[in-house]
Amino acid sequence: MTARRIVATGTFDILHPGHIYYLEESKKLGDELFVIVARDTNVRHKPHPIIPEEQRLRMVAALKPIDHAVLGDMTDMFRPIVEICPEIITIGFNQMFSEANLEEQLRARNLTPRVVRIGKCPDGDLCSSRRVVQRILDKRCGDR
Repeated sequence: MTARRIVATGTFDILHPGHIYYLEESKKLGDELFVIVARDTNVRHKPHPIIPEEQRLRMVAALKPIDHAVLGDMTDMFRPIVEICPEIITIGFNQMFSEANLEEQLRARNLTPRVVRIGKCPDGDLCSSRRVVQRILDKRCGDR
């Protein structure tokens, strides 16, 4: 029997509880969790990552739920998906993808994984990189 492959994707800059929740929930959906870490040059929908891509990849690869971690492709975001051939692709609650549009783009490449959106982390307000950065600024730079 082949392992059920799951793919999770993201930037994973400044790891926080929201990332862990997303990855743990993704892992529950299958046997093998592959994580595709966004390349520095491909992050355009939010501020440029603070942590360089190779370091982000090493941090993600070291997390317990992860079986395989790879950097995304520089020009084709679907290339790693073709190579991994997952049954499910997970996206985070705040990732700017439409599940239906993503499934349509995948079908155009003869790929048929189900796209599953993982819900929001229930553990409080430090479940986003933006909020972690803001907390650091408030606590470390607020009194100056």
